[in-house]
Amino acid sequence: MLLRHRVLPATVLLAAATLTPPVASAAEASPVPAQDQLAAVCPSTIIVQTDWYPEADHSELYELAAANGQINTNNKWYTADLLAHGHTTGVKIQIRIGGPAIGDQLVAAELYENTNILLGYVGTDQSIQLSASQPTVAIVAPRLQSPLEIEWSPAQHPSVKDIADLGKQGVKVLYFNGAPYMAYLVGKGVLKTSQLDGSFDGTPSRWVASGGEIAQQGFATADPYQYQYTIKQWLKPIAFQLVSDLGYDPYGGSLATLPANVTKYAACFKKLVPIIQQAQVDYAANPVPADTLIAKIVSKYNDGWDYTVGAATFAAQAQLKDGIIANGPDGVLGDFNLHRVNALIKALSPIYAKEGKVPKAGLTAQDIVTNQFIDPSIHLPASS
Repeated sequence: MLLRHRVLPATVLLAAATLTPPVASAAEASPVPAQDQLAAVCPSTIIVQTDWYPEADHSELYELAAANGQINTNNKWYTADLLAHGHTTGVKIQIRIGGPAIGDQLVAAELYENTNILLGYVGTDQSIQLSASQPTVAIVAPRLQSPLEIEWSPAQHPSVKDIADLGKQGVKVLYFNGAPYMAYLVGKGVLKTSQLDGSFDGTPSRWVASGGEIAQQGFATADPYQYQYTIKQWLKPIAFQLVSDLGYDPYGGSLATLPANVTKYAACFKKLVPIIQQAQVDYAANPVPADTLIAKIVSKYNDGWDYTVGAATFAAQAQLKDGIIANGPDGVLGDFNLHRVNALIKALSPIYAKEGKVPKAGLTAQDIVTNQFIDPSIHLPASS
């Protein structure tokens, strides 16, 4: 699964208030045409469970949400009118944060525990892992690639150009124990078991203490900015390579639902999914409003997650530069390549089985993803 741990400061502040006033809106939203209204076919509030604190990796959700919503600092929920092209759709969206806010529980498990949650971020690797016990179906992939990466200090390792070089030189690699991508890289011969350390806790302490001698897992949308600009013990550039470059290629930021919901809310998803697709296109064209909203919400939560407009701006640029937000090979933003998903199932099934997490027998891509609600006309323009 795609582990969403981020670098956290040592001191976690407690939120003082339960409910803050709404964030000021730049302009009053006006209704969209009747054919784009969601009220007749969708729940009055579409609840989405994210996999971490608010960040630009959830860009399409905050592009959908009006800026004058209500921030619940106790539950860590943001509730606002759901917008399409800046116009109201007749329903609300509630964005719930994950990670520590839900006890670091997997999003798929949260969907089963709270069935009023309609959608959640469930990567295709997590879907494979839980396909027998807690199956989910992803209905849209706002990101083409995962931001998961392995990073190293270019000053300490000037001859390292990629992850394979780390393997050849025997550099110690710190990671979250149990992450299946590492078993994949070892199986491919890219890294060796002897150089792995599965005790990573998400903080920069080991990296800093080693002076950059070790490498570690991270996220291309956050770590390069944090290590260069916000981690005071470091404040130097880092180098990295995306794990997806080596064939471990899940749709890490796909939005999934319970299998029964695919039929139950088919009319809703037929309208909602294209709105989500377009929201990501709109974000790519102008990320400032959503990034500003994310930073404001984070400041109100005040719970130790430090995420500024600068960090969000970096993440927006990185998502486009590194092909994380991008059209698929068919030129569509948001759909799934079934061959790619089947290849991942083939690669991960024996890894999960060895860990005692046997996927569903005969699992295929059609069991865990669907393109039935995708609008194939929606895409990033060629210049994005």
